[in-house]
Amino acid sequence: MQLFNNPPMASKSLRVLARLLGYPDAELRRNLALLRDTLHEERALSAQRLAEMDALIDSLERAAPLAAEAGYVELFDRGHSTSLHLFEHVHGDSRERGPAMIDLAQTYEKAGLFLAEGEMPDFLPVVLEFTSTQPPREAREFLAEMAHIFNAIFSALQQRSSAYACVLGALLELAGEKVQPVKIAAEEPIDAVWQEPVVFDGCSSKGQVRPDQPQPIHIVHKARPTQGVQA
Repeated sequence: MQLFNNPPMASKSLRVLARLLGYPDAELRRNLALLRDTLHEERALSAQRLAEMDALIDSLERAAPLAAEAGYVELFDRGHSTSLHLFEHVHGDSRERGPAMIDLAQTYEKAGLFLAEGEMPDFLPVVLEFTSTQPPREAREFLAEMAHIFNAIFSALQQRSSAYACVLGALLELAGEKVQPVKIAAEEPIDAVWQEPVVFDGCSSKGQVRPDQPQPIHIVHKARPTQGVQA
């Protein structure tokens, strides 16, 4: 993505949080020390939050690359409650999600932020990149509007004992909001959700029912052909 605005106060911290919520690829791992230093230099977060962010960065530094990447996918890409796509928490798979995406992308463009190919406007790291371009008051208000979503994701991450929960806690702090536990409903395993229905389920070579179950027999009387009358 391309940004053309001058960064306001706390913008560096917002961009660090955005990066830490991204896929933990080799580039992110190379820059973890720089991300840590940026958070401490700006001091937009409380000492407690900074300590939590240090713990997250430490865990990413210690993790084997493949383990970190697999853990990220399992955490954020294989469940609804921890999804980083915000409109999934608001609109689900309804028709309203598409127009909301378009409106949000247009808001970005007006602010001078243009998405790269394949980037979704409701992806939280993208939202934070946009927020980092706004004046402090507007940025705070914008984050506050999403506080209920942040609390839901925070609670879901805490339920999984994930160190990533501290990032959502940090966002709530920057928004001037308190962490409020949210009851998270049990989710159906993602493999079951994505499972395709059995083709021709209920059909068998014995008829339109499941095999080895009683089948009704219908007797249809065929009309006898009418014989022509010869004169």
